[in-house]
Amino acid sequence: MSATKNGRIEACFERLKQEKRAALVTFISAGDPDYDNSLAILNALPEAGADIVELGMPFTDPMADGPSVQAAGLRALKAGQTMKKTLAMAGEFRKGNSTTPLVLMGYFNPIHSYGPDKFVVDAAKAGVDGLIVVDLPPEENAELCALADAQNIRVIQFATPTTDEKRLPKILERAGGFLYYVSITGVTGAAAPDLGKVEKHVSWLREKAQIPIAVGFGIRQPEQAAAFGRIAEGVVVGSAIVDIIRQGIDETGKFTPSQIGKVAALVSDLARGIASTEKILVE
Repeated sequence: MSATKNGRIEACFERLKQEKRAALVTFISAGDPDYDNSLAILNALPEAGADIVELGMPFTDPMADGPSVQAAGLRALKAGQTMKKTLAMAGEFRKGNSTTPLVLMGYFNPIHSYGPDKFVVDAAKAGVDGLIVVDLPPEENAELCALADAQNIRVIQFATPTTDEKRLPKILERAGGFLYYVSITGVTGAAAPDLGKVEKHVSWLREKAQIPIAVGFGIRQPEQAAAFGRIAEGVVVGSAIVDIIRQGIDETGKFTPSQIGKVAALVSDLARGIASTEKILVE
């Protein structure tokens, strides 16, 4: 695991531990539906109740994303979003928010094209706290982890329903920030996760992991967020938020800015759902 000093992610989970509730982790794609409205949505998320924000790095071949997130990334690319603009957006967000953890999520190809060493330096300058690189398994991420570690950026790793005793130590070896538990097999937004199965696996993971666990994929409703917030340290919601953004785009491709309020309303409902019930897990 990372030996770097504590940062915003650690401070966030420590605060929420004292509050006895899970973190609400929200996802949007940078540049969806366009740069200015995307930045406005990004700025609105913490105000609405998001504890941690994942900002997607649009890519043309997002293999783990479901239709909603894929479409969001393609809309962003069509609107002219680039990695440079995504890092600029992160920097603009950080100018007005010094506390909310910001995690960039996406695929390695755009990072490779940008240059990994330059990317992590620029990400750190922009105030990025973590990276989730979907298609870079532990066997192949040593170089990126070293570069990120030097900039005090966490590289967040995935565990899945198929993760076993043999595989887990490799995943945890360089895991930082939190462990992202993919609650279903398949792509984002594809199906609703089974609470009982997830609880059993999360409990097993907690015996091995020394970092918080956040559950994602398929969580859309406040009631779901509340249920999974009782068994994990974090709950990730993405597709449901992205769908509301899409609904604000008319047939000509124009986005209605008032839709940002509907995004904020969903995030507030999700946050209230999580806050409505105390965690049942103990240390």
